[in-house]
Amino acid sequence: MVVKKRHTPLSGTPGIPAIPEVRFHAPGGAPAGMEVLTLATLRANACADSISATHRPDFHHLLRLESGSLPLMVDFASYRMLPGEWLWVRPGQVHRWDDLYGAEGTLVLFEAGFPDPATSTAARLDDPFGPTVRRLSEAGDAAARRALDQLHQEYRALRGADPDAQGAWLPPDAHLSVLRHLLAVLLLRLAHTGEQSAGCDSPDAFLRFRAAVERDFARTRRVDDYARELGYAARTLSRATLSAAGVGAKEFIDRRVVLEAKRLLAHSDHSASRVAALLGFRDAANFGKYFQQRTGESPLAFRTTARGGAV
Repeated sequence: MVVKKRHTPLSGTPGIPAIPEVRFHAPGGAPAGMEVLTLATLRANACADSISATHRPDFHHLLRLESGSLPLMVDFASYRMLPGEWLWVRPGQVHRWDDLYGAEGTLVLFEAGFPDPATSTAARLDDPFGPTVRRLSEAGDAAARRALDQLHQEYRALRGADPDAQGAWLPPDAHLSVLRHLLAVLLLRLAHTGEQSAGCDSPDAFLRFRAAVERDFARTRRVDDYARELGYAARTLSRATLSAAGVGAKEFIDRRVVLEAKRLLAHSDHSASRVAALLGFRDAANFGKYFQQRTGESPLAFRTTARGGAV
């Protein structure tokens, strides 16, 4: 198995299982910070319990499904991947494979610090709202798949698992650079394929707004505050966010707050008052009303469901 679970539980509630954090651990002979493997290899190397467990990895998962179907859960939303679709699970997201035995595909695991900083910025690795499952255009998928296949081939060559690559030996440092460059190609393909057709209105405004929300969502949930800070009209931010993310600016902020609330409720033993304070609410009652209006259930009901394994 390529990961190691932290043994310290994140919940102090007796009888309620915590959702464990999972740290990246490269297999022997592999470069630190990245691994490329098939789903068949993942099944062979992991025990059944660990495959089906809900966990919170601190590294990225990139998967292209080749055949079969793959049901899974990411951040409390359920998906069923079909052949040709791409999955991107980011560090900190809650993740569970619901049935890994009816699917085949290629999986790339990498830590946030493995790509170079320029790639991390251009590919928006820290975007909390990046698409989880997506289907690219035919041309975009072909280009991304070529990058994935070459990355897998180079990874196998580095580990000595590809007999056809014996004549293409490189020093370890050079081989590591090749892997970084190939991963960069894949990440940039996935991050930007289809953007031109999306026709985002004021993309710079949206990118600046998204970064500000990620930094300050626990401080303010008011669109006017972000508009004033960034120097835009509130309507400009709303138009740009609707064009880029499909929701208005206020809904974008609220979704980020609710996501963090769900993570805190599921992963920690904080009281509702403490969660409210961490998210910038004046009291637990105000937070509870906000959460109920946007999710249809109370914080306590959500926590009970999440901790009971229904997520």
